[in-house]
Amino acid sequence: MNYILFDDQSRNNLLPLTFLRPVADIRIGILTIREKWEKYLKTKTSTLTETYLIAKYPILKNEHNILINGLVCPNPGLVKEINGLKPNQALVTEDSIIALHIRAEDLDETGEMDITGIEELVIKSEFVKINETWEIFSKNGKAINNDFELITKKRKSEKINDTNRVLGEENIFIEKGAKVEFATLNASTGPIYIGKDAEIMEGAIIRGPLALCDHAVIKMAAKIYGPTTIGPYSKVGGEVNNSVFFGYSNKAHDGFLGNSVIAEWCNLGADTNNSNLKNSYDNVKLWSYPQKTFVETGLQFCGMIMGDHSKSGINTMFNTGTVVGIYVNVFGSGFQRNFIPSFSWGGTSGFKVNDIKKAIKVAEAVFKRRNKKFDDIEKEILINVFDQTATNRII
Repeated sequence: MNYILFDDQSRNNLLPLTFLRPVADIRIGILTIREKWEKYLKTKTSTLTETYLIAKYPILKNEHNILINGLVCPNPGLVKEINGLKPNQALVTEDSIIALHIRAEDLDETGEMDITGIEELVIKSEFVKINETWEIFSKNGKAINNDFELITKKRKSEKINDTNRVLGEENIFIEKGAKVEFATLNASTGPIYIGKDAEIMEGAIIRGPLALCDHAVIKMAAKIYGPTTIGPYSKVGGEVNNSVFFGYSNKAHDGFLGNSVIAEWCNLGADTNNSNLKNSYDNVKLWSYPQKTFVETGLQFCGMIMGDHSKSGINTMFNTGTVVGIYVNVFGSGFQRNFIPSFSWGGTSGFKVNDIKKAIKVAEAVFKRRNKKFDDIEKEILINVFDQTATNRII
């Protein structure tokens, strides 16, 4: 069977995190949503997404195709229901399609579908679906637990060295090549997963649930409260609480980050701090791209959403409920505004447009540091998003 993960109408609610990726490539828990599905289905998937992303994420069709909502996290019951679909059947809820079985002739390369005569079946399984940016950190604890069980089932952890102080050792899993020395690990509050070639340096204090993904690093004397995910090749220090780093991003120095999501290729300068609780204890509002205003999250604790390739200077302060777009460079004293548009450069004294040529040059440099190439496809996506976001930049 051929499986395709598709973006639904909620992808715009997840901006700026989905400017440069399909929804299925959001990381929540240990794995991205795509990686979860591929583990359950035991096969690779392709993607049905926005036109400007197709060159990087092409759709692959077969005679029979099962399309799965890329915002939905899998579980055994859901996978069983999906694999039971017959041609021209769909699993639905009241407001969205979860999966459908469609033939190749009814699906073109741009994702246009002929769903005439599709039989709708109401889904029976419970599942987790990500509809808003803040749900990535608020649902991260459950996702870590589910991924931990999926990844570690019938496997044996590497030994925890005696230099460490440990609670709940049965809830700790260490992959080959990982280094953990002179750290405090408390997994009595949730599992701790330490990925391949990851490192926890001396003096770090960890309270689970925690996902430290492959090649990621927790710096010396860091204080990490779960549920927190530190994606591949990220470096994190200071104090972090209930936050998700997608990967390739750094918060290497002191400073507090709480109830936040940091996309890829970001860097938080030394002593960058964010507020995650209002002095009034009111629920927090966040900027909504589709509604073009601040919307209620229903959360009392909500910090920052930061898009890809954004950076902060030393001693930067972010307000409760701040949304930072992609390719933002923010610096200067005082609290920053609660919505900083993509490709902005500046701070409390004002912003200017981050030149697209300079943005490309910096992206090429950061990719090169990780032995990756920022190719023409990446450049075209970036230029497209630069044009898309022009109306947000009132500098």
